[in-house]
Amino acid sequence: MGFLWSLIIGGIIGWVAGLIVGKDIPGGIIGNIIAGFVGAWLGSLILGDWGPAIADFAIIPSIIGAVILVFVLSLIMKGMRKTA
Repeated sequence: MGFLWSLIIGGIIGWVAGLIVGKDIPGGIIGNIIAGFVGAWLGSLILGDWGPAIADFAIIPSIIGAVILVFVLSLIMKGMRKTA
C-alpha cells in the first residue's frame, strides 16, 4: 500500500508542477508520476528535506524540484521542435 501511496503523491506533485509552469508533461499520468519522483529527488538535493512530508515526499522541495524539471523539459522540447 505504501508504494501505491507514493505513486499517487508523485503523480499529484508532477501534476501541480505542470499547472504552475503552464505546460503539459509528456506521457500523461505516467509522465506526472515520473516528474513527481524526479522532482522530489531534485528538490531534496537542492533544498533538503524540510517542510511537511507525505509518503516520504517533502512536499515543498518536491514541488519546487518538479517545477524546475518541467520548465527545463519544456525548454528542451521547444528547442527540439524548432530544429525539426
